[in-house]
Amino acid sequence: MTDPRPLRPRRALTVAALAVAGLIVLSACSTGTASTGTTADAEPTAGGTITLGRVASVTSFDLNNEITANNAFAIDKVFEPLVAFDADGQIIPWLASEWTISEDGLTYAFTLRDGVTFSDGTELTPADVVFSLERHLAVGGPLPLDAPIGSIVADGDAGVTITLTEAYTPFLAELSGFQNGIFPADFQGKSETDFFADPIGTGPFVVSEWDPAGDLTFAANENYWESGQPYIDTLVYKLIADDTQLTQQLKAGQINAIDEVNSADVESLKSSADITVETVGSWEIEQMFMNTTNTYFGDRNVRRAIAMSLDRDGITQATTFGTAEVANSLIPPTIASSANDEGYALDFDVDAAKAELAKSAYPDGFTATLLIASGNSLRAQEAQIIQESLSKIGITIEIESIDIAAFRARFFAYDFDAMLNSGQSDYPDPDALVSFQADPAGFSKSYWTSYENPDVTALLDEGRTTADGADRDAIYLEIQKILAEDVPYIPLFYPSTLKATSSTVHDLTVLPNGSIRFQDAWISE
Repeated sequence: MTDPRPLRPRRALTVAALAVAGLIVLSACSTGTASTGTTADAEPTAGGTITLGRVASVTSFDLNNEITANNAFAIDKVFEPLVAFDADGQIIPWLASEWTISEDGLTYAFTLRDGVTFSDGTELTPADVVFSLERHLAVGGPLPLDAPIGSIVADGDAGVTITLTEAYTPFLAELSGFQNGIFPADFQGKSETDFFADPIGTGPFVVSEWDPAGDLTFAANENYWESGQPYIDTLVYKLIADDTQLTQQLKAGQINAIDEVNSADVESLKSSADITVETVGSWEIEQMFMNTTNTYFGDRNVRRAIAMSLDRDGITQATTFGTAEVANSLIPPTIASSANDEGYALDFDVDAAKAELAKSAYPDGFTATLLIASGNSLRAQEAQIIQESLSKIGITIEIESIDIAAFRARFFAYDFDAMLNSGQSDYPDPDALVSFQADPAGFSKSYWTSYENPDVTALLDEGRTTADGADRDAIYLEIQKILAEDVPYIPLFYPSTLKATSSTVHDLTVLPNGSIRFQDAWISE
């Protein structure tokens, strides 16, 4: 999806921090499935309510026009794609039970799963799939179907054939994103506005009550295709706009799950017999972003000097209490082609930073603003450390902390000097993260930095058509090397995904994109 679609449309990614505070978790945890509160021999109990505390409300269910995690991780409870990914990042069948790919890699033939209906009981048909994906192509939006699709055709009662005009390696992975969920053809005769105000999908839950500025209540989809699921009757997303309040309300029993955990609270939560803490490896990366249209940050030497002045290891230890992994590249090690072990990142060296700044147009330093979202104690700590670090090379940083809605509006408008934020890949392929953060023609113009390098752009195109393997890995390693040297953003650390629940909540499936599958979840006495 793009606004009007650019000549070279690029993939976007869910920006986790656009809507939520950073997730800080144990770096030693597995990248595999985390099912919160699993009891090996216990049988799931039907009924009950899970109330999940979240720091941002759900404002829209229009899956083709959304990008932020506050909406994405509600949308994926209602709408489902043809294929999905599991907690290990492997592509798995979902609404499609199987598929075949032609030898030339251009034709994908999907067979729909038997017995799937929408939440109102109407049957899922190939026409619904064609309509949904064609609407996505027409809308464009922030998370486009970037594959070079020539046609999407219904094939009989249960088949859909998608033909590409050229090979596109990330195609199946791209289809697994929430933005490619399927909805009824022609919106069941409703207007788009009316349909998405009361959405109908194939997912495990339906919208029961919804305040776009407050809480959201889901009811179990009684027509869900997975027999006997979901187990719970109700899922509530409760708005709690401060990460400290999330923890306090969980401890007090006012809610029984939280979507965000302050790293300072990890040990306290884990020590409680009434609370369960689970983690999985994530596709997220915490970063400092610099607006290259800014007078100062448009200077490559300035950006390099800033990178050299930051002790990323120290920032990680101080702000995450040793619970996150220092980032040395844009792509997290949980995704293929990561350069985290390659040593491309500029080393922490204050003297070298001063020398680099001396090469810039501002050798005597300058004053700039660092934008952060309020209500996030971790980002406040990061900002203070960065402020102190840059003062040592003559750069004065003024910290501007504003509420999440204003923060989002500011950087969507490119109205910032530098900011702290995190990126979240939508699917398990290096293309997702790299394209969103390095393509000036994409929706975000290189994650709102306006960074542009023609060598990177050419490599992005090459990476999409090169088959998985050593040659493709080399392309993304080279991209990460260039980004490490140009420094439009500074990777700080890789959070894992952490969720905390009361001990009565069992079998939440936590995914590496930060979302949770609730259809297996249940409540014990």
